[in-house]
Amino acid sequence: KPITTPEMILAMKAAGFDSIRIPVAWTNTMNYEDGDYTISQAYLERVEEIVNYALAADMFVIINDHWDGGWWGMFGSASQETRQNAMELFTAMWTQIGLHFRDYSHRLIFEVANEELGTRLNEMSVALDSGYLSDDQTYRVTNQLNQKFVDLIRGQGGNNAGRFLLVAGFNTDIARTLDDRFQMPTDSARDKLLLSVHYYTPWSYCGADSVNRWGTEQEYTTQNELLGALTKFTRQGYGIILGEYGVLPKADGSLKHNSLDFLANFHDNMELYGYVPMLWDTSSFFIRTELEIVDQGLASFFKERSLKARSSLSRQQIKDNAKASMAAALELAKERDQEAGPVLGATGEAVAWIMFDSGDYQITYSVGDVYSPTSKTEGVIASDVIVSGAGTYTVGLDFTKTNVGYASSITFSAVGIAHGELLFPGYIIDIKKILVNGEPYNMRRRPYTTADDGICTRVNLYNEWVTAIPDNIRVINPNWRPYVSATLLDKRNLGRIESIEVVFDYFAR
Repeated sequence: KPITTPEMILAMKAAGFDSIRIPVAWTNTMNYEDGDYTISQAYLERVEEIVNYALAADMFVIINDHWDGGWWGMFGSASQETRQNAMELFTAMWTQIGLHFRDYSHRLIFEVANEELGTRLNEMSVALDSGYLSDDQTYRVTNQLNQKFVDLIRGQGGNNAGRFLLVAGFNTDIARTLDDRFQMPTDSARDKLLLSVHYYTPWSYCGADSVNRWGTEQEYTTQNELLGALTKFTRQGYGIILGEYGVLPKADGSLKHNSLDFLANFHDNMELYGYVPMLWDTSSFFIRTELEIVDQGLASFFKERSLKARSSLSRQQIKDNAKASMAAALELAKERDQEAGPVLGATGEAVAWIMFDSGDYQITYSVGDVYSPTSKTEGVIASDVIVSGAGTYTVGLDFTKTNVGYASSITFSAVGIAHGELLFPGYIIDIKKILVNGEPYNMRRRPYTTADDGICTRVNLYNEWVTAIPDNIRVINPNWRPYVSATLLDKRNLGRIESIEVVFDYFAR
């Protein structure tokens, strides 16, 4: 990437952006492995230089600790000493950053972390014995770190006593942050806490190449409901920053179909609720060597949504316009869906299907707890079924009609039953047989039934993000609990997957 210059930041401001988030990996110049948590003075000064570029351009600025090599996984170590070292690193890092920028104005905002507060506390890239924390414990440590961050910065005095502070939601995932186990920290300053979450839903459209279209009634509704649910925090007096969002372009650099529709409805939600959106852009949209957004439709969109363009409108006018725009977009989506024909389970029935993401994210089918059969790679043929109660069911996916004719290994897969928890509470999915390319596949471990959202019943076939088995799982035999796993499939022996089929029994426990 090109070196950041004042001209680059001024061009971003001219393009319609009124704030900038600067991701910083502070351990780049630390020798933390040897217990030295000192940040290089030259590194601090270079970050400060870029901060000053943005402030001079009349922008709000966020700086954080971003990914940073995986050191956050030290908090999930089995070793108490390693966990203590992690806290010492965290404290030393924010002590140095906070003191260095203590006299800066309120336009500079500190963000505790990126997406690391959550399951990444169990990441094993640095601490090989990480994974020690249970799901409940990752919530507790997340809350502790957010509180430590606030207390540390406030205790430094100066402008830090009242600076806006941005605390990280759990995984910066909206649904997991809405969980009551996540708690906002207490603060000695009044109304100065902000909450950071990210929005890439569905990932197969926003972040991967596997889905090229968006815009069904269900997809609009999902976006509206997820973003609307964040009012849980605004009602308590906290501001919301969507620290990352976007629809990444196709491999050739062009925008995906309906990108502007997605962005328009997303920004309408921002304006309706008063949230702050921060576009994730690694020179995919605003081309830094060109100092402009090269897609003219996108360039016009961001200029029209800027503070300058909205300055003549009252807050109520902005909200009313957003609400009307969202209603019109949803109605148009309904009309398009009706023209396309009925969708299985559209009237609230339970539907079983296989969620799937290939190893290279090029092939996908309805990933997530909301059944969305249109969220798929073109050519995928799904065998989904209505679930009417106890019985034996078969679901499958055929990838032979896709552009490449197969799925390359696996990144994620699960059997889901939409509305299963509502219509058949307590039921168990007992997998009887898995066929890959028509051949029986031996499961590595025993399956378990769970529900992440309290609505969709699921069994994970391959979910490496589950680092600890939840307490409230359902199994046929309680004695099986030590032998269950979220990775029944072994990606090491899954190469070209042309088809996958799962046969399961469904019954009340």
